[in-house]
Amino acid sequence: MPDAADADGLTVGQVSARLGVTVRALHHWDDIGLARPSLRTAAGYRLYTAGDLERLHRIVVYREIGVGLDRIPAILDDATADVLGALRAQRTQVAERIDRLQQLSTGLDRMIAAHERGLLLTAEQQAAIFGPEWNPDWPAQARRRYGDTTQWQQYAERAASRSPEEWQAIADATAELDRALGAAIDAGVTPGSPEANRLVERHREVFAAYFPLTRRMQVCLGRKYEADPGFAAHYDGIRAGLATWLRQSIDASARAHDIDPDTATWQ
Repeated sequence: MPDAADADGLTVGQVSARLGVTVRALHHWDDIGLARPSLRTAAGYRLYTAGDLERLHRIVVYREIGVGLDRIPAILDDATADVLGALRAQRTQVAERIDRLQQLSTGLDRMIAAHERGLLLTAEQQAAIFGPEWNPDWPAQARRRYGDTTQWQQYAERAASRSPEEWQAIADATAELDRALGAAIDAGVTPGSPEANRLVERHREVFAAYFPLTRRMQVCLGRKYEADPGFAAHYDGIRAGLATWLRQSIDASARAHDIDPDTATWQ
């Protein structure tokens, strides 16, 4: 606030330091007629009086609560202006902005948690959705193994906004795919046949709930299904030999799309 020492005026730099406003902002306010210095030195330098400082202080206050520069002149200069109404309207806007920021903060918290944990579900929810064989430690294990990959980032971004009901739909789609794969074995469907190719495409569609899966990446998964004891036990538990059948079917589909499964890499 101004004091007696300001009687002869303060320079732009002094006002800037006192009010915490940039020199550029003060020049801009001068240019648009919002706050013009009342005095000039013989050399033409701007000098702000105590009255000027009082106006600037009020402008700073209104700016800090979010009132636009285009609305401030009416509040300061129009004797008929509904200042109280303008402040109440501004308060409503601030409250709305706080609500949006709170939603953004919540979204950021969920995104961080999803990157760290993979699944934003309690152990009880995971068991209810994915079944009693589900191990709640699996997401943490996956995070340690794949946390620095693009696919984990894509998975976390999707998981951050996914509800338990949406996870249930994914679990149901996966279970239905497993049943269809088992039925294909029972029906004697051969890898490379139209029915097997449709199941391979269905596998890609179901898996895309986690992250985009290219055909080459699918080939790499097929190898893992057959070679990894955990995956092999899952598929062979559905039907004996299913892990190998699925890998062979994925390879056959890849060849039909001009991809050599023997040289395919994770890309």
